Amino acid sequence: MHRRALLALAMSLAAATARAQSPAALVEGFHSTLLDIMRNAPRLGVRGRYDRLAPVMAQVFDLVTMTRIAIGPPWTGFTAADQAALTEAFTRWSIATYAARFDGFSGESFATQGVQATPNGDQLVRTILNRTGGQEPVVLSYLLRNGRVVDVYLTGTISELASRRSEFAGLIREGGAPRLLAELQRRITTLLG
Repeated sequence: MHRRALLALAMSLAAATARAQSPAALVEGFHSTLLDIMRNAPRLGVRGRYDRLAPVMAQVFDLVTMTRIAIGPPWTGFTAADQAALTEAFTRWSIATYAARFDGFSGESFATQGVQATPNGDQLVRTILNRTGGQEPVVLSYLLRNGRVVDVYLTGTISELASRRSEFAGLIREGGAPRLLAELQRRITTLLG
């Protein structure tokens, strides 16, 4: 089966599974996976962490919607082939970013602070990452739509996708979908070494 078809099938199955869980349970399951990966980070290496994260992130995150949001208005002007290639690259880059970022364990823990419904029916799961060594906790809020994460807010207010959209806009101006795709592929290669 073609790689894109497999990715689409996995994302479809993941969406059905995710909708069956409460927002807090979905995020807590993701955090549990992250902590396990962090504890085993040296043994797994970045590629092993990537392989462990890929199915979990496909279940928890709506990476198709996240790609569209991160690209913004130019998305509608891209061909279906460009949209599919960008979704695949954005998905791989997102997973690779987590695999590279969560590369060790020093006693960290996550705690869910609550779930809040937004006026449009989305759910906001507020959590904190407790760090050791006297470091301040990191506030992470997950925005869920239709039972899956569509954005992550650092310190509770900084949208990851708004930051990506700003970053991607310059690349798209430089060379459209091909330029953004090339940059995402370059980043994946760098992160996975």
